Formats: sequence, structure tokens, C-alpha cells
Amino acid sequence: MTVSQLFDLSNDVAVVTGAGRGIGEGIARTLASAGAAVVCAARRTEEIERVCSSINSEGGRALAITTDVTDDHAVEALIDGATEAFGKLDILINNAGGNAFEAPLVELPRVEFEKVMTLNATSLFICTAAAASRMNEGGRIINISSFAADTPVPGHGHYCAAKAAVSMLTRVYAAELSPHIRVNAIVPGMIPTETVANALGLEDKDLPNLIETWPNLAGRLGTPEDIGAAALYLASPASAWVTGEILRVSGGI
Repeated sequence: MTVSQLFDLSNDVAVVTGAGRGIGEGIARTLASAGAAVVCAARRTEEIERVCSSINSEGGRALAITTDVTDDHAVEALIDGATEAFGKLDILINNAGGNAFEAPLVELPRVEFEKVMTLNATSLFICTAAAASRMNEGGRIINISSFAADTPVPGHGHYCAAKAAVSMLTRVYAAELSPHIRVNAIVPGMIPTETVANALGLEDKDLPNLIETWPNLAGRLGTPEDIGAAALYLASPASAWVTGEILRVSGGI
């Protein structure tokens, strides 16, 4: 197999959640550039339509489906829409997530704890159940975790717990769905996205300075394209013997 064949997704159909901006957009664009038909899902219709319009204008194949990943019926409609539009489903990227509420755990309202667990962990459970039942042998599921899964972040313990759940769910799904479906996760480092700004209570002008607060060995902040490249590897034939792994893409933090 040639190098180009190792990273060729031209026969694949991918669903990417949280694809309207940030890491999700970066992953969707990267998979599309490798040839995959990409279904972009998120709650903000205008954002995923913008991403899909751009992909299609560049010669790719993309479809926007507005989805609340915490809603079972909405997720079923997403997976049905993807398979109806493109005939099958090969790749699921569980990227949707985030946290906009900061508080010490002992002061955290239960509703906020449950909200973050639902958005980051329960949504993965819902999406994986719907997608796995539609995937044929050779399916791939990639979950987006966080460095917060194994690094305590005061004020964001609920998010840390949710992402730790994502990492463990990845390993369990890999065991339960083997050998027909490969399941891996990516642990991004600090990437200056809107989600990060909301979580840390920052303005856009503050994001470039995050490298001073969160230094790394690479000497720069990450980009959505960095995570897109990692997702391409895990989604492609190049990683055919990789499953149950948690790939850290963090600049060395």
C-alpha cells in the first residue's frame, strides 16, 4: 500500500459532531480533504452550513444536519440522515462537548455537574450506540477527550471527570466492539478555541497569551488542524492495527 493509499478516505462516510467551529471544524475539513464524505453535526445550524458550504465549494462532499447530541431522537435522525445521503457510515467523530461553568466541586450545583457529564460523556454513549449499529466491519470511532482527563484543573472538576469518562469509555468500547470496529481517542492540549475561551472566561484577545499560562515543549499553542491530522491517522488505513488507544496531541504538556 502506498503512502497516499494509507491516508485515503475517498470511500468513507464520516459523521463529525460539534463540527461548526474549532476542533470539530478542523477535523471535518481534514477528513473531507482526504476524500471522505462528511456529515457535520451541531446545534448551531448556521455554523455547520458555513463549514459544509466551504467544503463543497472546494470540491468535497459535505452535508449539514442540525443535531443536539444529548437527544436520542436527534442523534438517530443524524445517523439515519447520514446513511440515507451517502449510503453507509464508516467513521464517527465524537467531538461535541465543553464546559462554561466554573466552580470548586464542593460549591458546584448538581445541575451543572449533570449538564457537563451529559454533554461530554452521555452524548458519546448515545452517538456511539446509534452509529455502531449502522457500521459494517471496519468501522472507526474516534472520541475527543482532553488533557483535563488526567490533569486536575481547579474550578473545572466536573469537566475533568467527564473527560476521564470519555477516555475510559474509549477503552471499553474498543474491547466490546472489536474486532469489527476500532475505537480510539485523542487528547488535545491547549487550543485557543471559542470553547476554551468560554470555559476560562476569556475574551478572544486573551487567547494568544495562553501559551504563557499553559506552556508546552513545542513552544506554541495547538490548532484545530493539528487535531485534524491526528484524526485522519486514526480514521485511515494507516492505523489499521490501532484500537483502544488514547493519543495525546498536546505539544508535549
